[in-house]
Amino acid sequence: MDWTGKHTYQGRHREMVERSLITLKALTYAPTGGIIAAPTTSLPEDIGGVRNWDYRYCWLRDSTLTLLALMNSGYHEEARDWMNWLRRTVAGNPDQAQIMYGVAGERLLAEWEIDALPGYENSRPVRIGNAAAGQLQLDTYGELLDTFFWTYRSLTREFRAAEFALLRAMVKHLESIWQLPDEGIWEVRGGAKHFTYSKVMAWVAFDRAIRIAEKCGFQAPIRRWKKTRDAIHRQVCEKGFSKRLNSFVQHYGAKHLDASALLLAVVGFLPPDDPRILGTVTAIEKYLMQDGLVMRYETSKTSDGLRGSEGKFLACSFWMVCCLKLIGRHAEAEKLFERLLLLANDVGLLAEEYDTKRRRQVGNFPQAFSHISLLAAAYSLSHTGQDRHTAGVLNHKA
Repeated sequence: MDWTGKHTYQGRHREMVERSLITLKALTYAPTGGIIAAPTTSLPEDIGGVRNWDYRYCWLRDSTLTLLALMNSGYHEEARDWMNWLRRTVAGNPDQAQIMYGVAGERLLAEWEIDALPGYENSRPVRIGNAAAGQLQLDTYGELLDTFFWTYRSLTREFRAAEFALLRAMVKHLESIWQLPDEGIWEVRGGAKHFTYSKVMAWVAFDRAIRIAEKCGFQAPIRRWKKTRDAIHRQVCEKGFSKRLNSFVQHYGAKHLDASALLLAVVGFLPPDDPRILGTVTAIEKYLMQDGLVMRYETSKTSDGLRGSEGKFLACSFWMVCCLKLIGRHAEAEKLFERLLLLANDVGLLAEEYDTKRRRQVGNFPQAFSHISLLAAAYSLSHTGQDRHTAGVLNHKA
């Protein structure tokens, strides 16, 4: 009660918000401040299928989003602990940074399979470790720099020289790699591509670095950073948007969609009333929504290196709530949010996905990403707190 009593949320569904905050707190390893994605391994995304992963690690992406959710709720001590964990974990050259670590900063997360185990409801293989640790995921830089920016705004409004040195080193490394293909936010195993969302988040990284440097007065190549930021923006609008579909697509040259495009307006890449954003929302509703929930992508059209299908990705459905709110479709956003809350179990916990045919949760459980996105949607609908959906990011004029 002492901890939950400190949060600042005053909107509706306070009980579910508290439940999600408690879940994120429980997923935090107190000795180091590391935040795991889920406490389970190999709970299947497709019952009887092969989409089974070990999530007992600290993804930088998930950790930064958890941090933002906690800061939005007034928990600044956790933010400071996480910043200390980050400095320790990625100390050294940014080109040696991984997208995920163990709770104590372990880097060796080799993936292997336990053939002797039958798996949950005969879902094989059972995996230990996660080979995604060796992937390039450009969006991680955007999430990190976005968190730096909001940590700066929410905590002290000052940056220490050591923190800015880390930021500058990350941006310098990103300058040399942002044009490379990567495995993207969904960690595909079908080969690297120029994922649209990855490039957008590279844009976010430069945008937030520029803002911090200008506000703090640190020496930085701001003119060069602005040139790169603008070049990324032009490239995404030229290569990541399909006029035929009237939507941003999964990767450059693709003819199919990805739910991560819902975040383009949320992070300020384009204003929410831009026709390309409105077209993207309409296209995702048409092609990626089934049974009222959002798929992250169509597995039949995406070369993710795996067979089989998966459930509806709960985080993506919460992103749709945020996006509908931003574009002025408030009643629809509220209705979808109410539906999503009903999918939680009897103690308010959410897995990674929901199988609408079996009417059950699937994937690792409880899943930080789902609860993070629930919190973002709740704050967006309530106008409470200085979360990044309402605190001025969208004022950037692209």
